[in-house]
Amino acid sequence: MKCLFAVVLLSAQLCSAETHKVLFLGNSITKHGPKPDIGWTNNWGMAASAEEKDFVHIVTAGLAKKWGARPDVMVRSLVDLERGYATYDAGEKLKEPVAFGADLIIVAIGENVPRFKNDDEKARFADKLREVLKQLNTGNHPAIVVRSCFWADPTKDRILQSACAQSGGIFVDISPLAKDEANYARSERKIAHAGVANHPGDKGMEAIADAILDAINKQGKGTP
Repeated sequence: MKCLFAVVLLSAQLCSAETHKVLFLGNSITKHGPKPDIGWTNNWGMAASAEEKDFVHIVTAGLAKKWGARPDVMVRSLVDLERGYATYDAGEKLKEPVAFGADLIIVAIGENVPRFKNDDEKARFADKLREVLKQLNTGNHPAIVVRSCFWADPTKDRILQSACAQSGGIFVDISPLAKDEANYARSERKIAHAGVANHPGDKGMEAIADAILDAINKQGKGTP
């Protein structure tokens, strides 16, 4: 009964004309400021060729079309959580994002989480992720979307999926994208820095956005 209620609640939220605030929480794929020493001089999702071609802006445009008006958008980094989940203070760090009062939250993390050395580290990351999602699911109880890693990692993705399910959110599996070389920025243009080149290019960003929008649209129609 609890799960059924969550599905109905999410469907109502995502279909509602009142939904006008969207919060994106992620890492460099979501947004990365200029860093000339690695050849990145932009301030949007690495490594899209233009701002409107990163997944945040494509998703925003898709939602604007769905709802008939462009939503207010906040984009914030969760890199501190990824790299230091053991000591991450969710209550303090998430004050501003929670206060934003989003109707829809899209969580796009995992890539910067160090490879787990043992089961204890896996458990600590899972516990912290559940805490973060619980912290976000306050106030107006927003719909929450969690996507898997772009650089597919079965262990991390299982933890992301499990925490998402426990929070009543929508999980989006984008792991197949990593198998297609065309989704990487290095396939679209020459990029000197290997790390930047390994990020999604325009095609990869569009694929990520399409997967998220498809999941939201299906949930909005009441599809589990």
